[in-house]
Amino acid sequence: MTNRLAETKSLYLRKHAENPIDWWPWCDEALATAKTENKPIFLSIGYSSCHWCTVMEGEAFSDSAIADYMNANFLPIKVDREERPDLDSIYMQALQMMSGQGGWPLNAFLSPDDLVPFYAGTYFPLEPRYGRPGFLQVLQALRRYYDTEKEDLRDRKASIIESLLTSAVLQDGAADELQDNQLLRHGWETTTGIITPKPSGNSFPMIPYAELALRGTRFNFASQYDGKQVCTQRGLELALGGIYDHVGGGFHRYTVDPTWTVPHFEKMLYDNGQILEYLASLWSAGVKEPAFVRAVAGTVQWLQREMTAPEGYFYAAQDADSFFNSTAVEPEEGAFYVWSYSELEQLLTLEELTELQQQFTVTPNGNFEGKNVLQRRHAGELSQKLEVALGKLFTARYGAPPDSLATFPPARDNLEAKTTNWPGRIPSVTDTKMIVAWNSLMISGLARAAGVFRQPLYLELAAKAANFILDNQFVDGRFQRLNYGGEATVLAQSEDYAFFIKALLDLSQVSLDSNQRTFWLEKAVTLQEEFAEFLWSVELGGYYNTSSDNSQDLIVRERSYVDNATPSANGIAIANLVRLALLTDNLHYLDLAEQGLKAFRSVMSSAPQACPSLFTALDWYRNSTLIRSTIEQITSLIPKYLPTSALAVAARLPENSIGLVCQGLKCLAPAESVEQMLQQVQQIQVRV
Repeated sequence: MTNRLAETKSLYLRKHAENPIDWWPWCDEALATAKTENKPIFLSIGYSSCHWCTVMEGEAFSDSAIADYMNANFLPIKVDREERPDLDSIYMQALQMMSGQGGWPLNAFLSPDDLVPFYAGTYFPLEPRYGRPGFLQVLQALRRYYDTEKEDLRDRKASIIESLLTSAVLQDGAADELQDNQLLRHGWETTTGIITPKPSGNSFPMIPYAELALRGTRFNFASQYDGKQVCTQRGLELALGGIYDHVGGGFHRYTVDPTWTVPHFEKMLYDNGQILEYLASLWSAGVKEPAFVRAVAGTVQWLQREMTAPEGYFYAAQDADSFFNSTAVEPEEGAFYVWSYSELEQLLTLEELTELQQQFTVTPNGNFEGKNVLQRRHAGELSQKLEVALGKLFTARYGAPPDSLATFPPARDNLEAKTTNWPGRIPSVTDTKMIVAWNSLMISGLARAAGVFRQPLYLELAAKAANFILDNQFVDGRFQRLNYGGEATVLAQSEDYAFFIKALLDLSQVSLDSNQRTFWLEKAVTLQEEFAEFLWSVELGGYYNTSSDNSQDLIVRERSYVDNATPSANGIAIANLVRLALLTDNLHYLDLAEQGLKAFRSVMSSAPQACPSLFTALDWYRNSTLIRSTIEQITSLIPKYLPTSALAVAARLPENSIGLVCQGLKCLAPAESVEQMLQQVQQIQVRV
């Protein structure tokens, strides 16, 4: 028997449809029922490719004793964080306040009258282990606390809501040119330190940090860090490490070690889009590493083959877990990706296996539960012989050689994965929903890679996805965040607006057709108007996470400024405003950018480690450059690393000149040669 979640569109929610727990989706009826029955709300937030979310679903949420107690004493609500990042952000912040750390699944207990959390945690085991109490014990203790400790409950909630409100209303700071220069340098130094290799812990891509570190290298700041070396090292860790799928392409979420060897195997669209953009930028900045080109090309091939809908948009994610065979009861982490040594011996010739071991971390004992995750030992190009060997592994995994497999259909749930007659291994489940923000990050990555590597296919894929969003994601004149099988739903949030506006600007910048450049720019301007109308904070500056007419169920209205796996919405949005000012000559955008930076100046000063994207926006604001030239000259400039430059086709230029370079509100002398124009650009871009 299924519960209410069986009727939802979210893959993550439907995974819990057969739990004995009487789950509700987040809705007005659920909140009203909890209030009427005076039941504390058990709010559980996760996402479809989250490993520990899957574990908890199969353990605690499938247990009849826990379900009986939960249904009698709590109002259980399930939320897909990818549908409602605004809710996830608020309650994740509360979890971090209470425990000092966050993660998913995010499980919070809310008072039904005001939705303020009074306790929160992540994974709760079925029975006591890992130093954690069993879940039933937790439920019993918290229900007892809710019923008997009313005064302490009030005090606890008051403290939490005060902290949430304080963090939502930041003290702004006055702009000062000297302060800006020092602030940008401090932000770069902090960020570069963060992505410097560490001897322990997990390894995450952290692309917003790497992006700021790379753009700061042009200043040649006196520093304890060699910024270019640090940024190059991050690119090598990504392109050579086990985080990259060297057989099928695409990047996994992170690795569980400091050596970038064993990944947590899910593949998220947002990581892959950002990494494409970063590797392309590294190449354009002069780091001509062949492994970058291979990783970019392989990721685009994976995107086309497994992550692109027939309509042109991109799917959201692929699970970490998959089934070893059709009789397996539970999926296993990494099953689709890892190789036993005996398999490699069977699939490859002795000569191929020997070279594979020379170039990759392959041993009889393996590096992951007795099996091998492929990690490259050396940079540079792989031999043709080794590429053939990797093609054999591809064929074993997918059931067809790479040059004959244009598309590979997604397994949309575990049942489909187990019952389909796959020609190779059983693949991981793919979450096929379309998320505007994540598609936008991939569009930007493809656009940048198209310009740097001069690959028209990359631009074609990006444009098709952007056009799908423009054609399908507006309902009654309002921008929508999600699309499930052709149905647009859920009002867009700040990251959807900000990332898609950036994607449109990125497409405009690399398009070689003047009409196409104008089309993308005009669409960006139109969407920016809606963004400002519904999400701009007139009182505080910056953009709220949610629109003014869609925030009634939130205990606090936040303005996202912290970078996590994705950039902060406000960091991207403020940089967009500077770019729009350059490309439209509308100085109102520049005024808004200044207000936005002022709004977040205090957090940039006190916690630079939290907000690299705001420092990227500050770089745009302080060092913005407009280059007006002919389409021929712009074509030659597109592959170059010009991190704070916007390119515009000039209607006409002064006699004997090839371009105009403008900084702020003034232009330099007309450039009469490419060399002179580039020299002017280099000087302007290091004004700090």
